Amino acid sequence: MTPETPRWPNFPACYSWLSLDRRGGWRLQGERVDHRGLIEFINRQYGHDETGCWFMQNGPQRVFVRLACTPWIFRRACEGFVSHTGIAAGPLHTILVDDSGSILLAAELGIGLLDDRDLPQFLAECRDATGQPASEQALLDLMARREAEIFWGEHRLQAITAAELPACYGFVLDPQP
Repeated sequence: MTPETPRWPNFPACYSWLSLDRRGGWRLQGERVDHRGLIEFINRQYGHDETGCWFMQNGPQRVFVRLACTPWIFRRACEGFVSHTGIAAGPLHTILVDDSGSILLAAELGIGLLDDRDLPQFLAECRDATGQPASEQALLDLMARREAEIFWGEHRLQAITAAELPACYGFVLDPQP
């Protein structure tokens, strides 16, 4: 009987090469990836491990992803939202506003940052408790964690700090060996 040959050689994981920016763009060593085929490959191979580290599986090697904000970046798509990889976000559970004014959507797919290109329309759809358009002051109050009631549809926006996000939603911003 001969010993089994491993399917893949033992490749070390790769860190600090691949990142996801705040608009859902992939970057290799800081340079934006524009090649459609490479983007589609990365999107198909994007996943996470049990510790909340996100990576791209490249054959036998994991290329860990540095996240600018969250593991998903969401864009408006008809009545819902779609991730930067093209996967539907699914139903929303919670809408958050962080201390820098970012809108974060906790959806069936996971936690994601709303792409800033969709922010003006999203904010225009926000209402106060009386149904009137939400004021800029109410948004500033919410960002500062002061009492403010802002709604998007049936969802009341909730305050969170950017620093709290990874622990609250179980992801690692910058995986390290």
